[in-house]
Amino acid sequence: MIEPHAPAPPGAPPSRSGNSGQARLPVRTGTGRFLVLACVFVCAACGLVYELELVALASYLTGDSVTQASVVVSVMVFAMGIGSLAAKRLRRLAAAGFGAIEAALALTGGCSAMAVYAVFAWTGDWGGLWADGPRHLLVAFSLAIGLLIGAEVPLLMELIQRIRRQDAGGAVADLFAADYVGALVGGLAFPFLLLPWLGQLSSAVLTGAVNAVAGGALVLGLFRGDLSRRGRWLLLLANAVVLGLLATAAVLVHDFERAARQALYGEDVRVALHTGVQEVVLTGGAQGRPLGLFLDGRLRFSGRDERRYHEALVHPAMNGPQARVLVLGGGEGLTAREVLRHPGVRRVDVVEPDAGVVRLARTDPALSALNDHAYDDPRVRVLTADAFDWLRKARPAAYDVVVADLPDPGITASTKLYSQEFYGLARKVLADGGRLVVHAGPVTSRPRVFWTVDATVRAAGLHTTPYCVDGRAPSFAAGPDRTSGASRGPRDWGFILASAPAPATATAPLTHTGRFTAADLLAAERRADATRIDGLPPSTLVHPRYGD
Repeated sequence: MIEPHAPAPPGAPPSRSGNSGQARLPVRTGTGRFLVLACVFVCAACGLVYELELVALASYLTGDSVTQASVVVSVMVFAMGIGSLAAKRLRRLAAAGFGAIEAALALTGGCSAMAVYAVFAWTGDWGGLWADGPRHLLVAFSLAIGLLIGAEVPLLMELIQRIRRQDAGGAVADLFAADYVGALVGGLAFPFLLLPWLGQLSSAVLTGAVNAVAGGALVLGLFRGDLSRRGRWLLLLANAVVLGLLATAAVLVHDFERAARQALYGEDVRVALHTGVQEVVLTGGAQGRPLGLFLDGRLRFSGRDERRYHEALVHPAMNGPQARVLVLGGGEGLTAREVLRHPGVRRVDVVEPDAGVVRLARTDPALSALNDHAYDDPRVRVLTADAFDWLRKARPAAYDVVVADLPDPGITASTKLYSQEFYGLARKVLADGGRLVVHAGPVTSRPRVFWTVDATVRAAGLHTTPYCVDGRAPSFAAGPDRTSGASRGPRDWGFILASAPAPATATAPLTHTGRFTAADLLAAERRADATRIDGLPPSTLVHPRYGD
């Protein structure tokens, strides 16, 4: 809280310092207060956008949104407190200090997303050798931005008090009201306006430019009398340099994205688009190169080995009644392709949250050829919806088979799709004798996660048959939901086959085997059982357990 200052002695000239005397303004007092509060509003909006930008980018790169949000928010809040304390030393030079801080904040916040993404793209994924580089950079930007944001408040308090003295409580109320409303606007603008229209990198650059203009205009326009001629020119030059750098970044951002994308995915990127739900990248599919689909930077499938994965996922569950099949996820059409190989199938409902992926699966020549034009089959119906929400409204006993081809359980956004509540909803839509099959992630590298999925399915009242099949050699990033780093592929894929009331079994003959036979399934059960971890609690919506 800012303490009131003693009045200047009679006859003393107005002081240029921010510590005493009334500011010499080019406008009326009321207009001056309004302009300061308007600047508080803009700066608060920009500060929250920086914070959300770092959270979104880190979550996109790692998938663990809870951890990343906790790191960014806690570090920034801590740094804001340190910045507020440090800014007390600048109160006598409040106008100059605020102008310099806003220029530094605009440059730091505006370039933060590009810097973190560049380190991620050119030094490797978060789980590789250079994992600490992006993580440390994320913490460094959170700390720097928090320090600068924290330093704003004491200086703005000093400036607004110099326009017209008022009790400290009233000044704090006015300042924080503008600050909180600005934070609301910034928090809503980021997901609903900036991110859909501009993307992550351009949003940060534009926010930095707005921040620089607001801070520079307030000091150079309203409080220019507090600065010497040299100080005004230095601040003007600093803001011009910052805006020039941000403008250069804005011009080059698309070239930067293309270069970073090539560094991440290789030079055979054919399709790269933002669907509004996620980033979708297709690689290969021509000149003998295997087709690859990446969703938000994670390899969803590779044409090298996707058939082994999808056959192992689908065919064991099709051993029995199979007329009505529900596919949760699998918007690329490869799961539906395997389901349609069974002659008894009469209807396939695909519930996919991203219509853009389905559209690509229908129209891209290489992808539609790989899925055997599954979406042209009249038996297939696509429903654009979140799997959890859709199951809540689905009719009971509507399906003979449910195939959950969903993102990896280790990704925070997918946690609810691997919860006891989710499997309870899936059980509700199964007809008598129906089967559920779940992709449960790699077994060898993450056995605790795999057996937690098994415990969770059993907690929903289903009998389970866990099984595990070999992936490709670890030198290739095999299987769904792996990062793009070529050395990070899992050695295997784990699945949970479940049914009620009797357990599914591998010993019964499969109606369609492809290259995955009943003997393969029996061997896969034994391999999974060798890694068994008993006594694990199930994962629920309020207590997710996939962080290990």
